[in-house]
Amino acid sequence: MNLRVKEMNRGTRNLKQAAASEQDFTVKQCQSISQIRDAKADNNSSTLFKRKKRRANRAYNLLVMRCYLGLPLRTKKRRRYMSEIPLDLLVEILIRLTGKYLARSKCVSKQWSSLISSRYFCERLLTITQRKQQPHLYMCLVDKDGQRELLSMSSTSPDNTCFVVDQDLSIPGMGGFLLSGLHGLMCFSMRKSACIYNPTTGQRLTLPKIKPDIIAEPGQIQCIKRYHIGYDPVDNQHKLLCSVVIYSENFFNLKTEHWVFVLEAGGSWKKVVPHEICRPHSPFVPGISISGSVVYYLAWHNMYTYAIVSFDVRSEEFTTIIAPVDVRYHIPALQMWAELIEYGGKIAIFEYTYLKSEGTTVLWILEDAEKKEWSTRSLVLQPCQMHLVQDIDLIVKGTTQDGKVILAPLEMHSGFYILRYDLQSNGLSKVEIKGIPQRWFDKECYFDLRLVNESSVIDLET
Repeated sequence: MNLRVKEMNRGTRNLKQAAASEQDFTVKQCQSISQIRDAKADNNSSTLFKRKKRRANRAYNLLVMRCYLGLPLRTKKRRRYMSEIPLDLLVEILIRLTGKYLARSKCVSKQWSSLISSRYFCERLLTITQRKQQPHLYMCLVDKDGQRELLSMSSTSPDNTCFVVDQDLSIPGMGGFLLSGLHGLMCFSMRKSACIYNPTTGQRLTLPKIKPDIIAEPGQIQCIKRYHIGYDPVDNQHKLLCSVVIYSENFFNLKTEHWVFVLEAGGSWKKVVPHEICRPHSPFVPGISISGSVVYYLAWHNMYTYAIVSFDVRSEEFTTIIAPVDVRYHIPALQMWAELIEYGGKIAIFEYTYLKSEGTTVLWILEDAEKKEWSTRSLVLQPCQMHLVQDIDLIVKGTTQDGKVILAPLEMHSGFYILRYDLQSNGLSKVEIKGIPQRWFDKECYFDLRLVNESSVIDLET
């Protein structure tokens, strides 16, 4: 009996609510049924939008889950859900994936592959990642038996005074010697050729061999190849410059050829013939590129004459600027220690031949390339820091984002470290490197270092 009374009361409340609803429509002065129908249609469209949003979220969650689990991306449900994701939302989803899963996402569809490879997407991704990304130190190790290893190291302190190995990025056929790098790409030697490696996506591109026109004569050193990576921002192309060098002892009978490879589908080596006279020269390794569109490197014309050579990546033209002669020292090529660095947004020669003995360095700054105007600055290390360089063979391995010169010992030893030379304050700081496998300290080996502040999503499947 009580249950029946409750049901009757519930029915009465429902009737009152219905009456209230009718009264509401009357108050709002709904003049026709079409207005009510429009209101229902709006409600239905809102429901449809929410349903599509739920499907898009479900598609995104499915995508991320399958990427991280390493499962195939091609499923019937995936095709239905992916077609419903708006383009702007898809971009926001993809730029949050890591490089490994982003490369895998290119297999989802042609639309995704085109989107991820587009210039807009790459620039957007680089802008976002560079804000958050901490600098990574890459170390390439090679022993006399040909065993090689590529290690990635990340900073463990806010002031970057310690780097620890966090990944082993070695892959078969990677090559042995780290030659050059730009925009997150690395160039390695590989016997008589070279390969480009993208550590972000794990892709590798082995380049075809070059067949130079110049031939070494009896008594001449065989072909030496120097590689540099540049970027053409107008055509959105990365290019690899290769200089082939042949010379006799002390740079006599010096001959050079220059070849360019465009990193794109169907790319091949093309010989570069400079419009202006370009004297034969032997480049240093590596070169540098401030904007990417111009590659700069140091080169020797003979035992006592060296120059800065610039290569315009777009026009593929060379310019040579003879370096000033230091009247205090007349150092032959085989005894000089000098590297090209970036100093305050300008190209500079950092000469450190007498750093380990006297604590002195000389900085030659190219103030105006067209007028060939130079300025010079001499630095003397503080006596309290001489123990860091005293009788230690050091070599320059680039510069940090804030302009500090990176110096590394030539020999591997336990308790490995690098030095940062602040040219503004004339001070050295020590940076510890931890996590290098012990086996590399027990044998003779070669190593190279690069500090990389960028990641790359450039597709190397050409």
